[in-house]
Amino acid sequence: MKRSDGTPTNAVFVFTKMLLKIVDDADADHIAVVFDTKRKTFRNDIYPEYKANREAPPEELIPQFPLVRDATRAFNIACVELEGYEADDLIATYARHAAGLGAQVTIVSSDKDLMQLVSENILMMDPMKAAVIGRDQVIEKFGVPPEQVVDVQALAGDSTDNVPGVRGIGIKTAAQLINDYGSLDALLSRTAEIKQPKRRESLINDAEMARLSRELVRLKDDVPVEIPLEEFAIRPPDAEPVFAFLRAMEFKSLIPTVANRYGLDVPPEPVRVAATALPTGDDTLPSPPAGTSHADINPDTTDYRLVRTPEALMEWVGRIYDTGSVTIDTETTSTDSMQADLVGVSLSIIPGEACYIPLAHRKPQVQGALDFEGEGSADDGTAGLLPDQIPRDDALSILKPMLEDSSILKIGQNLKYDIQILTRYGITVGPVDDTMLLSYVLEGGQHGHGMDTLAGVHLGRQTIKFKDVAGAGKSQVTFDLVPLDRALDYAAEDADITGRLHRILKPRLVRNRMTTVYETLERPLITVLEGMERAGVKVDAVTLRTLSEDFALRMAELEIEIHALAGDAFNVGSPKQLGEILFDRMGLPGGRKGKTGAYATGADVLESLAAEGHHMPARVLDWRQLSKLKSTYTDALVAQINPRTGRVHTSYSQSGAATGRLSSSDPNLQNIPIRTEEGRKIRTAFIAEEGYRLLSADYSQIELRLLAHVARIDALVEAFKAGADIHAMTASQVFGVPVEGMDPMVRRNAKAINFGIIYGISAFGLSRQLSIPQGEAKAYIDAYFERYPGIRAYMENTRKFARDKGYVETLFGRRCHTPEIANKLPNYRAFAERAAINAPIQGGAADIIKRAMIDLPGALRDAGLSSRMLLQVHDELIFEVPEAEVAQTRHVVVSVMENAASLRVPLVVDAGVGDNWAEAH
Repeated sequence: MKRSDGTPTNAVFVFTKMLLKIVDDADADHIAVVFDTKRKTFRNDIYPEYKANREAPPEELIPQFPLVRDATRAFNIACVELEGYEADDLIATYARHAAGLGAQVTIVSSDKDLMQLVSENILMMDPMKAAVIGRDQVIEKFGVPPEQVVDVQALAGDSTDNVPGVRGIGIKTAAQLINDYGSLDALLSRTAEIKQPKRRESLINDAEMARLSRELVRLKDDVPVEIPLEEFAIRPPDAEPVFAFLRAMEFKSLIPTVANRYGLDVPPEPVRVAATALPTGDDTLPSPPAGTSHADINPDTTDYRLVRTPEALMEWVGRIYDTGSVTIDTETTSTDSMQADLVGVSLSIIPGEACYIPLAHRKPQVQGALDFEGEGSADDGTAGLLPDQIPRDDALSILKPMLEDSSILKIGQNLKYDIQILTRYGITVGPVDDTMLLSYVLEGGQHGHGMDTLAGVHLGRQTIKFKDVAGAGKSQVTFDLVPLDRALDYAAEDADITGRLHRILKPRLVRNRMTTVYETLERPLITVLEGMERAGVKVDAVTLRTLSEDFALRMAELEIEIHALAGDAFNVGSPKQLGEILFDRMGLPGGRKGKTGAYATGADVLESLAAEGHHMPARVLDWRQLSKLKSTYTDALVAQINPRTGRVHTSYSQSGAATGRLSSSDPNLQNIPIRTEEGRKIRTAFIAEEGYRLLSADYSQIELRLLAHVARIDALVEAFKAGADIHAMTASQVFGVPVEGMDPMVRRNAKAINFGIIYGISAFGLSRQLSIPQGEAKAYIDAYFERYPGIRAYMENTRKFARDKGYVETLFGRRCHTPEIANKLPNYRAFAERAAINAPIQGGAADIIKRAMIDLPGALRDAGLSSRMLLQVHDELIFEVPEAEVAQTRHVVVSVMENAASLRVPLVVDAGVGDNWAEAH
């Protein structure tokens, strides 16, 4: 997150939002933010090595320190610091002083050093956990009450601050000693009584270090502070400095929040699009459409109206015909478009003006379902429509001709959902424009593309949230129970904001040369995906339940084996207990604890241990795999079968991945593992209807083919043209072995390199994947690049292009933005470079299959076929085909997919047919 001048602002943004929340949540009369100054304080005079081992802060954080102070002052909050003292000392001084005056003090921090200040009148609040820290919590943390924390810290020391302490004594031992002897001084005077020889020797030898450490950790509560407590009195911010700061930081999304919170008028400023959301060299608002101005796009006032009669609705429809376009949004009872009921429709024609047409709002059926005044109050418990609504069928009959008229452009945000809803009511919507996809095409990878995000980025406006009108958690109601006055503000705003965003985003397609990507790839795909989602896929619930039972039985068997290997019973699903067994009880190598104090037991840790021959981690990995398959698929899929259709209907997102790849959710059918026997078994539950078969069509090695094309690797191009075994050929050329009679393991190594190179695999990553020494893996990669120097050249050229432009491009002009490519932190930069190298390949493959998906429905219709496309999983398409049409459908599908793009190498599609997905693939 950076300003348009490149200054990083992520820490400033987080600080500002936290500051606003703390001020909102606090029931305080006085507040201050306390800062450290320079590192050198009086403690360095006592002990020069104090904090000497601390690393310098990250480069991108340093310029944000003064900006955080600017944020504090902009909000009229006292900003306190004092040379020679740490912030903790100032906090101690002010806290003791205020508590002495009878005030209740809250220290907002998670710093354990401040726990020594906790008392009856002084509490702490951890802002990350929103947890209050009082006396009991201090005892839980240190094993002693607050007044003895200093003594415990003096004994244990602190490696972070380079406080020496006593060698060999940690927090638990220190707490035990202080509890036994009462204080540090008492302990040091009675060291001869310590029974453990090593501990006794350390306490005798390090007694002075313990006393020194006590002076370092004890907070000074008598600092000669310069700002009196009275100046901490809470005051609202002044409009000019606070909005000047937010604009300087380019925090547009916070401007309306602050204005509303403090009742401030926002000083006028020329409307501009946030620089971070624009491609290179494009930092001004595009010229608005003819007949409008910048003020039209973001007016200060709005005119939102309820439409409750057929006559009023027909008047709106007439105006839409005069204008030629309309922004539309639907309100429903569910986010599941296959089960949702239509509640209302909102329309907008010009910025600032919108209407909401309620169709099926009801009185709450349960007393207190939504405690709003006015319409919607609970009745005697019987359900019923509210009065003065146009009957749904009547309203839709008025809207239908307009929504289906090819001369009227229908604009929406995530319009696929609205199309699905209206299709269920017999309306075929078109033509359409989608602001979510416009944003995705223009700014993919730079930010999210939801309406709330886009309103903040492009309009500097905070929108009404669903929870604001429908409640949250258990008290949330469906939209048909929302009172009409609140429904109007929420629904009409959606249409209004979407229309304004369209006026900003659509003109930029031409200027940024992105029209082709939007018009030929993303926009026509909307209706294709809508049809696939509506069709769904049949799932055999009996097969799933059988698999669930089998997985549960095998998990139980694995648990018995794991417990036997561990020598004790424990909860295999508990990472904390597993870590203790692996590293404390069994003493396996590589144990490392995180911030919570628990050992890391992620897949990478367990895989490393398993690779070293440890059986228990390998069995835990097997158990986790079965547990995930059971909970995510075999159990969940049964519950996701639509009771009306008897099929599972996934939802595809076009804007989820920066590379252009589609993703699916509810359920996610793209992550079913197919390299394991268990994962393949789950695919057997996806079946064809009676009289039909499933056809799977899968691009063969499409990413390697694209690599050969874009990197111009002649040897690979010729091999693909000849239909050679590309992995065997690579193994032969890189390792110098003949193809004939090749050891399968050698071919496997070459395959790992072929696919790994696309994803920027390192010698370390390849060594882990192949279970070979890292030096050997590096030699493989070096030999690969020596044989195919064009690949290295492609990688270097792509990195340079990404650094210069801030994005890379696919063959079809899609821009995949790489904002972290200029990050000064090596890890972030390296990740961005790998992503930049892979994006044109993965994105190009995504574009190719999208082109095929767009052409296939028409090609099947033209061939007189009734087969339909059901699923897309990366490089694979699944069709449901009448048995009599299998051969012809296979021919059409393969032909369309293989001709979706013209490359230097042929595109090859493997097609299979079966009664279920596993058989077909």
